[in-house]
Amino acid sequence: MSARILIGKVGLDGHDRGVKVVARILRDAGFEVIYTGLFQTPATIAAAALDEDVDMVGLSMLSGAHMTLAPLVVKELRERGSAAPVVVGGIIPDRHVAALQEAGVAAVLTPGATAEQLVAEVQRVLDAHQSSLH
Repeated sequence: MSARILIGKVGLDGHDRGVKVVARILRDAGFEVIYTGLFQTPATIAAAALDEDVDMVGLSMLSGAHMTLAPLVVKELRERGSAAPVVVGGIIPDRHVAALQEAGVAAVLTPGATAEQLVAEVQRVLDAHQSSLH
């Protein structure tokens, strides 16, 4: 059974070409991908993650609101009882990566990551999460 990954755009970021490319790369690598579309809230992402019983949540962040919105998604998931790891990709300054990880984000992917690196990092996070459950 392949891992189920929910991909979402949180906030007012209307750029979706990149997230669609990421969704296709993951799908082509054998993952089941659920794309929630644009303009989601942390609550709608968390609700969809639970409804779809996903193994991971991926957030595409290009608006500069990642330091506010990504931790809110993690918080919503945890409050609803989901331990699904959250991976953030997009325009994320290096100086923000540690703070996002401290807020519960499992991994941060920045521009320039290849398809192979994307798939490898997603698999690494999924494997680490699975190991933590046992």
